[in-house]
Amino acid sequence: MPGAAGARGGQVAGGAHGPERLRALTAIVLDALEAAAPARGGPLPAGGPEAVARRTRALCAPVLPEEGVGAEAALTDVVRAAAEGAADPADPACVAHLHCPPLAVAVAADLAGTALNPSLDSWDQAPAAGVIEELTTAALARLVHPAAPAPDALITSGGTESNLVALLIARERAAPGALRVVTGAHAHHSVHRAAWMLGLPAPAVVACRGGRIDPAALDHVLAGLAGAPLLVVATAGTTDEGRIDPLAEIARIAGRHGARFHVDAAYGGPLLFSERLAPRLAGLERADSVTFDLHKLGWQPVAAGVLTVADAATLAPLSLRTGYLNADDDTEAGLPDLLGRSIRTTRRPDALKMAVTFRALGRRGLAALVEHCVRTAHEFGRAVDEHPALRRRPGDIGISTVLFRPAAADALPDEAGDAVVAAVRRALLAEGRAVLGRAVAEDGDGRSRLWLKATLLHPDAATADLLPLLNLVTAATRAVTDTPADRAANGTPADRAGGGGRAEPVAGGAATARRASEAPAAEGAGAPAPERLSP
Repeated sequence: MPGAAGARGGQVAGGAHGPERLRALTAIVLDALEAAAPARGGPLPAGGPEAVARRTRALCAPVLPEEGVGAEAALTDVVRAAAEGAADPADPACVAHLHCPPLAVAVAADLAGTALNPSLDSWDQAPAAGVIEELTTAALARLVHPAAPAPDALITSGGTESNLVALLIARERAAPGALRVVTGAHAHHSVHRAAWMLGLPAPAVVACRGGRIDPAALDHVLAGLAGAPLLVVATAGTTDEGRIDPLAEIARIAGRHGARFHVDAAYGGPLLFSERLAPRLAGLERADSVTFDLHKLGWQPVAAGVLTVADAATLAPLSLRTGYLNADDDTEAGLPDLLGRSIRTTRRPDALKMAVTFRALGRRGLAALVEHCVRTAHEFGRAVDEHPALRRRPGDIGISTVLFRPAAADALPDEAGDAVVAAVRRALLAEGRAVLGRAVAEDGDGRSRLWLKATLLHPDAATADLLPLLNLVTAATRAVTDTPADRAANGTPADRAGGGGRAEPVAGGAATARRASEAPAAEGAGAPAPERLSP
């Protein structure tokens, strides 16, 4: 018989019998995850790319055998390989990127969404999921645009898609003539890529001062583009430094020149949850559209992007009709039209995990987590300031991002010093001890230098959990800069880090780092090469 009662194969996750099967398989997954962290021994697998690939292939190949090994064996091996070979953002020493440890409640909700597998491109595939998405987007739209008469929001795959759709909407609303995008030198690469994908002229780049758009320079650039339809793109939380542009001033300048205003707040948007921190985003409410990303400072599993708009009517260009998804007569009969809610067709129910998290924690609970990360970053920055072998980048902490470098690098010429910084980072990666990022940013003397980057997004980690990073960096710096005789006298990096690490040295760690320090052109000297945006 059709329907759930007639499907008893025992292989699907949904229906009346799916949860029982899923419960047994989920236990295997959880066992593999539980065993992975001690087996890995740190925030990253040791040995570098070749060693990780070798161990992964040993467990996962062949991926497509002639005869299957069975669900239990396949889950055990592949999940073990993925988990033991993971970069674990839940480890306090994994702080390189805007890569958050997801909340358990959000992961559990994501499992439910995956098992039910609604696709949010037509009502008959996602009757309740569509309502949950509507409630979620309405709440976020009102959070970002509190005074707008008809705000709205879309769920996206992340900041890149949100920025693309924002530029698409601005292009479709532009007066005759090609839309000109104007953005800061620090803008995320996705802004430039979106302009290329949409056939727009390359964005006009405005000089930044202290990591933020210079308002006077913006005014000058906009004046030079008078007569063209304009879109100003500001940033609230730069990837490298966590800087927030002067949004209120930019909004005034954009308005004076008749430009639309978009803010990429993929990183900084969740500051709005906190009454104490929200004033840092003053002016955001004046934006026509805002990128908001909850798989960063929102602790959601990927993907969890959002694009908010102050006026729901601006989303009209996304409308599309196709008979099998949103026929006119079905829509007239009351079936909701979901197809115009995205540039994608098939869409996962990503709003489900957001809705569960929001209801579980409330705005105050989310605010507490955001404030914890910001407070921890400031405490970590003070610890760097007090460390005799390290130096923090001068200036304020950017949201929850701290840039610092070994003081030993400052004693060398610029390129050689930057090479030491790059080598320290690679040594820690190869040994699986720490996952630190890298960023080229202006120093106190106005010169660009390479820095180690700690992006602190862990909602539970205390400052004390993060302080061992400083000892690891110091030990790796000595390994990079010591002569062979010094290393023999001083012991291994693990010895100098104070224990708690892996006993055996890893090929490609300190030795590779030293070679990089002797050949500064290998990586990281000066500004990074521009990213290629087209084939």
